[in-house]
This record gives sequence, structure tokens and C-alpha cells, in this order.
Amino acid sequence: MSGVIESQENKDLRAAVAALGARHGRGFDRAALWSEAAKLGYLGVNLPEAYGGGDGGMAELSIVLEELGSAGCPLLMMVVSPAICGTVIARFGTEEQKRAWLPGLADGTLTMAFGITEPDAGSNSHRITTTARRDGDGWILNGRKVFISGVDIADATLIVGRTEDARTGSLKPCLFIVPRDTPGFQRSRIDMELHAAEKQFELVLDDVRLPAESLVGDEDAGLLQLFAGLNPERIMTAAFAIGMGRYALAKAVDYATTRQVWKLPIGGHQAIAHPLAQAHIELELARLMMQKAAALYDAGDDIGAGEAANMAKYAAAEACVKAVDQAVHTLGGNGLTREYGLASLITAARVARIAPVSREMILNYVSHQSLGLPKSY
Repeated sequence: MSGVIESQENKDLRAAVAALGARHGRGFDRAALWSEAAKLGYLGVNLPEAYGGGDGGMAELSIVLEELGSAGCPLLMMVVSPAICGTVIARFGTEEQKRAWLPGLADGTLTMAFGITEPDAGSNSHRITTTARRDGDGWILNGRKVFISGVDIADATLIVGRTEDARTGSLKPCLFIVPRDTPGFQRSRIDMELHAAEKQFELVLDDVRLPAESLVGDEDAGLLQLFAGLNPERIMTAAFAIGMGRYALAKAVDYATTRQVWKLPIGGHQAIAHPLAQAHIELELARLMMQKAAALYDAGDDIGAGEAANMAKYAAAEACVKAVDQAVHTLGGNGLTREYGLASLITAARVARIAPVSREMILNYVSHQSLGLPKSY
């Protein structure tokens, strides 16, 4: 399939982004890299050309994030702003919403965060308690969100709330654009051990009043619209993890090639070489599944993409954690020094196992959806 063997155009994109990443490197300035990537058209490569994007898809956007990650300078907000929010607005937004947001998301002048996770519901869309009720021509939102990335630098947050179905009385998920300075929309930073350019926040929505045009898409579309954003999130998390794993592995290979203790470099010993080779294989396998997921999503197969995106995220997270662990171990004591910059990745690598959905929930998904096994909940 086309997603497995990259086109020459995508190979060229990969090489160009790799060169950009190499210029910025591990000590990158997030704002400067974001701005340069935007000017080069990389941030909006997945968005429609009619609104300033590159008219590509998740295949292209995942290449951008993977290559930046492999250079040590991943942009976490790419997972959120162009991939989730840009995709949802491009697929389901009104013409006014598309004109208002997509050009800015594409050229980097606008950034959007994404708010789904809640203190008691996690990412379980069926237990989300943030509610939206009609108020005249508009809406009033109330609720809480946690672990929302980059709210302080985002112009707005795409909030997942639930509205009451007038026919059944049941609650269904809906998406709302909430500008950063909207009254009643409060944020407080969560103190994380994780060192990242983007900060994490808890949000409180206290009678947040929104105009009717804040609702994205059809009020009755529910889960369809939500998963149109969540599948790209999983694909991009895989890209983030694969890039990080490649970065760590490259550092380890370089060290193992030059570090000599006895008669030959330590990389000549199978106890060092074989685990690094295994890490490389597992990262490559994860990338194949990510490419499959992106190809299915870009082809409009949401069901097939859902399965593949979950598998890709799972595989990439496991491969990343193993690659980082083996890289640190290869360097020994140097692997824990600030000079070599690998120790902080131990914490960062865990993120892909936990977010945006835990590996256990992916195993639940595969056991139920792919294998047809009964649910335990």
C-alpha cells in the first residue's frame, strides 16, 4: 500500500525536515522552531490548500513530527493544534470557522489546545462530566479538565463537552471552541516532573458563555467528530515516540562506536550491539504501523484507521521506552549526565505509554474490537 513505501515527495519532505531539526537540535527554542517550521509550510502540511495548508494528510504531518523528534526537538503542540484541532475543523467546521482558524493554524500564527481529559473520567468520553446547555442562541459550559497541554500559549482550546439529547435525555459528546480569555475559563499550571517546553494545565469552566458559532460541526455527530480528532492524535503520538526513540538510539550508537574499554569499541560486543539492533527493529516496525494508520486515515477509512492508530501508538510507545532505556544503559554513568541529555528522556518516554490513552486501554480496544472478546467493563 502507498503508506508503506513513501513517495519521493515524502522522502524529500523527510530530508528537509531532518535538516531543519539538525539546525535547531536538543537545546532548541520552541517559539523559533515553531515559527520557522510554519514559514516552511510544515505545520499545516495536512490542512486544505484552500485555507493555507499543504493539502497533504497525516502521512505528511507525522513525518514532520518524527523527524523533528529524531533531531531532539519535537514540537508537542503539533499533536494538538494542526493534527487534532485543525483536522476536526477542516472536516466538520463551518465555512466561517474554517476561515477564522485554518489559515492561522497552518502558518503558525494561531495555536489551539485540546481539552478532553477529566479528573474522574480520564479520556473516557462516556464519563465526561463537562456539560454544555443551551442558553438562548448560545451555550453555557461547566466542568473541569486536567493535563491539557499548552493552554497558556494557545489562542483557544477545543473543549469536549456533553450536551443533552432532547429526544432521549442522554448526554452526547460535542466540541466547542473556547477562546483563551473567555470569562469563566480558568487555568492553573500542574507542576510536572516532566521537562518539556509545553506546560500542563488544569482547567475550570465556570458558567462559560459561548455564542452558537462556537459549536464545531453537527450537534448530533457525537463520537464521529470526536474520533476524527483522536485518531490523528494517536498517529502523532506514535510519531513523537518514534522520533524520540530514534534520537536516543542514534546517541547510543554513536557512543558505542567510539567508546573503547578493551581492544575494540564497546559496540563490537554483542551484549551492547544486539539490544541496540533490537531497538532499531522495533522502532521500524512501529513506524510501519504508523504509516498504515496514516494511509487509512487519509483514505477516509475511519474504522480501519482507528484500529491501526491504536496499534501504532502502542507499538511506538513500547519501542520508544525500550530504546531510551537501552540507550541510557549503553552510556552507563554518562547516560545519566546532563551533558549527554538522555536521562530526561526516561521520563519523557513514559508519556507515550500513558497519553493520550494508556496501553491497557489500547489492549482493551484490540481485544474487544479486533478479536471480539467480551468486555470486562
